[in-house]
Amino acid sequence: MEYILGVDGGATKTVFCISDINGRIISETVTGPTNYKTIGIKHTRDNIYEGIIKLLRLVDMKKKSFISACFGLSGMDSKHDLEIYRKIILNADIKGFFSPGRILFLNDTNIGLAAGSSSGNRIGLVCGTGTNCYGVNEEGEEAGANGWDYLLSDEGSGYSQGLRALKALVRDIDGRGPSTLLTKTIFEHLNIESISDLMVWTYEEFSKDKIASISRILEKTACMGDKVSKAILKEEAMELVKSVSAVARRINIATRQFDLVLIGSIFRNEEFFTNIMKSELKKEFPKIIIKPLTQRPVEGAIKLAREAVFLLKGKMQENNF
Repeated sequence: MEYILGVDGGATKTVFCISDINGRIISETVTGPTNYKTIGIKHTRDNIYEGIIKLLRLVDMKKKSFISACFGLSGMDSKHDLEIYRKIILNADIKGFFSPGRILFLNDTNIGLAAGSSSGNRIGLVCGTGTNCYGVNEEGEEAGANGWDYLLSDEGSGYSQGLRALKALVRDIDGRGPSTLLTKTIFEHLNIESISDLMVWTYEEFSKDKIASISRILEKTACMGDKVSKAILKEEAMELVKSVSAVARRINIATRQFDLVLIGSIFRNEEFFTNIMKSELKKEFPKIIIKPLTQRPVEGAIKLAREAVFLLKGKMQENNF
């Protein structure tokens, strides 16, 4: 049997799936994050190696390589990133499992969009630990916005929301900002009693995922009526509106009908976040069709890997004439 590999590499976890040539998923596994900018090259390589080896143990691969593979990676934002991921994945230990010329390295937004829409004009908006926005029109023009990771952008993401909640807490304690229920709810959630304890929690073993986890407390406190929490969430929602708007205008679909696929766990906060974003986008783009992601992003990776196989076969047939 011929096998295809799809990988959804996120900032929190990575999903690996093997499918047959028809896209039927045969086996899957999950490992840790694979954004090298956050966890480093060594840990990224280890997590990718672990995932692939786990999958290979679950199936009987008579052929020793996948006929096609697609990696959707949250840290894949530039040519420099592409070169790093090539070295990470095509290393001596596992490169033999891949067919030359049949491996795709993409941003995770690409695979989410592939899983969520087949429209000619479409935009994918990722909002989980990090965020990213990517779109393509029916002419094949592409554009992206945000997603330059936590030091340069990531506005709207779980990380950005969590960081702003922590800063609001500190401003409250200092007297530099308004009083907020976040101080009480975050202290209770972390089981700490002082700003000194918060310093230890924040800076010991720093991770984006840890900071992003505070976004759940931010949502809870907004539901309790906290004005500071509501304001933070509204401002973060508006940042995503800006991302979608920038991409739509750069690929010239602002006046056309287009799909917007929402990808990521942060969109579950509907009342104080997602609904605000949707309302603003519908005002700006009357023809927009906003769709929740019903398939998993890794299924988008499988889809793109399969398309690569059929595209290559088509080219080979053309060359025979």
